[in-house]
Amino acid sequence: MRVVVADDAVILREGLARLLTEAGLEIAGLAGDADELVLLVERERPDVAIVDIRMPPTHTDEGLRAAKEIRARAPATGILVLSQHVRASYALELLSEGSEGVGYLLKERVSDLRELASSIERVAQGGSVLDPLVVEQLVGRSRAGDDPLEHLTAREREVLSLMAEGRSNKAIATRLFVTEHTVEKHVKSIFATLRLPLSPDDHRRVLAVVTYLDAR
Repeated sequence: MRVVVADDAVILREGLARLLTEAGLEIAGLAGDADELVLLVERERPDVAIVDIRMPPTHTDEGLRAAKEIRARAPATGILVLSQHVRASYALELLSEGSEGVGYLLKERVSDLRELASSIERVAQGGSVLDPLVVEQLVGRSRAGDDPLEHLTAREREVLSLMAEGRSNKAIATRLFVTEHTVEKHVKSIFATLRLPLSPDDHRRVLAVVTYLDAR
């Protein structure tokens, strides 16, 4: 599996590359800023791009914006974003265009090489990886062992699983051989069952997918 690593800190960048090499991954290239990363991905077409969120010049969200650009230009490349802090808003923005082949982990997880390698592999295969602390903040409450999906019907679970693949209502309707209006009704019911009220600050579709992924 070929990966590229982007981090403005040379020690972290080189150290992570060495760890991944020891785990049996091929390092296709290293980048120190967002622009370099985008060019590197276009040239090398790796299986996964590992991206630090805060990169030059402002050290705010350059990595996140680069990740979204990569998804648009090279959709076959998985994205694993690493962050020093829990920022649910970043996760929501990253997932807003679909959860397929996307991961968001805290940098502290890098110390567990087995977990990191497993996350990279899952993202490369089109799966999703979300740090438990990010999920906790997104969901906003502890479920105390309760399965949040148990009250969904079989059809609603099916719709939600397709939403988790990043499919639109139209694509879901085609897949399930139903009308788009029927899918819309199922989606509204899912939001109601998962207690996701309409809010200008939250993306309910993403929150529903996060809940689904966390419960699997």
